[in-house]
Amino acid sequence: MRRLILSGVLVAVPLLMGQAPPKTHLKVGDLAPDFTLPSTGGKPVTLSEFRGKKNVVLAFYPAAFTGGCTKEMTSYGANLAKFEGLDTQVFGVSTDNSPSQRVFGEQTGAKFPMLSDFLQRKVSKDYGVLMEARGLANRATFVIDREGKITYIEEGQSAVDISGAETACSRLKK
Repeated sequence: MRRLILSGVLVAVPLLMGQAPPKTHLKVGDLAPDFTLPSTGGKPVTLSEFRGKKNVVLAFYPAAFTGGCTKEMTSYGANLAKFEGLDTQVFGVSTDNSPSQRVFGEQTGAKFPMLSDFLQRKVSKDYGVLMEARGLANRATFVIDREGKITYIEEGQSAVDISGAETACSRLKK
């Protein structure tokens, strides 16, 4: 329990001290950096395997079991059928380890894979969302189309609300 509370404090400290979380260097229209990460789905996930097949939502979240992250992943879980109807694969991405993510996914009803950037935090860094001093990813959502290009980015606390990602995926369906 102490670790969970501490994680929430570490996420809040930069905001309380006036330090802004990192902003991504990526822009809409950029090719999304490819990666392979361990997944709670049982096998590693490689982003480029979705090219030509599905759109992808990468929902980076700071720490499992914290308030905002729980709300965000619960919302994706409750609305997963909408995203699937839009030919979109949703992934939660964090620097938590896979066993923690698995339990977090079960508790939030997230029936989509969680990807662990625990070992090297390279993916969080490549996407420009790593808070290096804390080893956590900043909250950010990236919608990636079938060609592998980023079509939508939302960063910070507003990304808890998944409606922007849903709207972006709806536009890709048309």
